Amino acid sequence: MNRVAFYTLGCKLNFAETGTMRDAFIEKAYDVVPFGDAADIAVINTCTVTEEADRKCRQIIRRALRANENTFVIVTGCYAQLQPETIASIEGVDAVLGANEKFQLFNVLEDFEKRDKTQIAVSCIDDVNSFGPAYSAGERSRAFLKIQDGCDYSCAFCTIPLARGKSRSQSISATVAQARDIAQRGYREVVLSGVNIGLFGEDTGESLLTLLQKLDTIAGIERYRISSIEPNLLTNEIIDFVADSRAFQPHFHIPLQSGDDYVLGKMRRRYKRNVYEDRVAHIKQRMPHAAIGVDVIVGYPAETEERFENTYAFLNELPITYLHVFTYSERPNTVAVAQVNEEKWTPVPKAERTNRNRKLRILSEKKRLAFYQLHAGDTRPVLWEADRKGEVMVGYTDNYIRAEQPFDAAKTNTIESLSLDQILPSGNMGTRSDAFVSLLQ
Repeated sequence: MNRVAFYTLGCKLNFAETGTMRDAFIEKAYDVVPFGDAADIAVINTCTVTEEADRKCRQIIRRALRANENTFVIVTGCYAQLQPETIASIEGVDAVLGANEKFQLFNVLEDFEKRDKTQIAVSCIDDVNSFGPAYSAGERSRAFLKIQDGCDYSCAFCTIPLARGKSRSQSISATVAQARDIAQRGYREVVLSGVNIGLFGEDTGESLLTLLQKLDTIAGIERYRISSIEPNLLTNEIIDFVADSRAFQPHFHIPLQSGDDYVLGKMRRRYKRNVYEDRVAHIKQRMPHAAIGVDVIVGYPAETEERFENTYAFLNELPITYLHVFTYSERPNTVAVAQVNEEKWTPVPKAERTNRNRKLRILSEKKRLAFYQLHAGDTRPVLWEADRKGEVMVGYTDNYIRAEQPFDAAKTNTIESLSLDQILPSGNMGTRSDAFVSLLQ
């Protein structure tokens, strides 16, 4: 039996698409092995949001070849769509597949296996207009379900529209059918994934709110999370629905990128900070216990020290839970690169970008611990994951507090009400017990 291994870089959408590719190989009687084991084929699904993502891709290619120097290496994803020739020049790469081609993998694989040279199959992004259905099907207790792809926005720093094309949505009926299939596979939680989920349905005449209402009725799935949604597209109606729903969890992830209105304007974001503040306020008014995650970019060329401090102060005052902090890196063919010359900006030195990143990460940890402390003494439902972390198991509450307890295989993929008595040495929360404290020492 042929062996295949997968490695996924980047967002939850990539994980969903890798899951579908994985299923396609299983249907062809391939044996899926852990990445790092000797495999006949290695599929690497890439990201290109930052320079670090590009570097990581090259590192993973080398790792696949160390496990088996004869591995047939396939690279796909956003990096492959944007820079196929660069990837093809990396020693050991056999095939590069673009945004359309990754869903036609077996159609092109037969041609590629000649191995006389690295083959490239990458469509022009203007021709990428179909929707490739996808959801993950791994070993975790949650599945990632792709509902939307592409983006019609033109944020100055972003290459995603160049890598994934225009916004397009899966139909509600097809999404509901996939969710039912996920329920039959035994998943308890589904994370709705996409590039710009708030645009769902604009191309089909349907709406995100209607989709959420339909999904909420599906038996067997006890939890849904919306992976990320733009603040200008997160309506009061969606927030109110989540607050009153059966299965949608009190957890939102809302990109901010900057807390300074001037920088937001130069980034070509479609809101100002007052809009963001209003969204957070409405969530907390309806769901005081809700977790709110935030994406932030530091070191954008327009971000002076004063404007960074505006972002820091804004985030410090908001009742948010955690930050995902990204260091700005210059990406080819983006508006931001041209802005530097047009606006006569001095780029933020890389050392200063790193320093600002560190400051916000420290703030993120303070926010997270404060949120955990706020809920100390609560009893909340935890979905326990199958992964074993030494002698403990971990899981998340409905409002995204990470909890742990002594490992019990019988509890994996089950939801249990847990008393959040204390913050443990790991930084997770758990129930106070002599046996657990002894285990951790």
